[in-house]
Amino acid sequence: MTDRTNPAHDTHSGGRKGDKERHHFRFHRPHVHLHSLYGDDWFALKAEKFARFFGTPTFLIVQTVIVGIWMLVNIVGVTQFDVYPFILLNLAFSLQAAYAAPLILLAQTRQSDRDKVHAEADALHREDLARASDERQAVAAHQTAMLVDLVKQNTQLTETIKALTERVETLTTEVHKQVIASAASAAR
Repeated sequence: MTDRTNPAHDTHSGGRKGDKERHHFRFHRPHVHLHSLYGDDWFALKAEKFARFFGTPTFLIVQTVIVGIWMLVNIVGVTQFDVYPFILLNLAFSLQAAYAAPLILLAQTRQSDRDKVHAEADALHREDLARASDERQAVAAHQTAMLVDLVKQNTQLTETIKALTERVETLTTEVHKQVIASAASAAR
């Protein structure tokens, strides 16, 4: 059974023989078995998604709002759980950095693995295109040579037909002269 969620697994042939080998993801198929160094399990996927979220404007705005509220609440005196040098806030930032850095590195590693596989598949695709182009050029050169030979043969046949036509004309003229001469001598 084919996996319809992954285009690299799609082997739908569309009813034509050979389409399976000509599918546009055929260069990616050799790499389908490869998994990321950190795996494709739930944790790895969620960690990568979370790491990607760190760089979004939404995260930066929400974090800025939370830090602003934190500082405002403690400065105004609504609560006194983290007073001015904001040591607890510093600790929270350190904790966030301690987890963010490995998650970002994990996401970058996974992306570089995907980029490497795609680059290899693209290189194979370019090589296949170059090979097909070379084959087409070779076929075109062969067909051109055949056409030149056919034109030469056609020219030779035309010259032969012309020579034979001239010979037939000459023979016809001679036969006509002999027929006229024999008809004239019979009439005398």
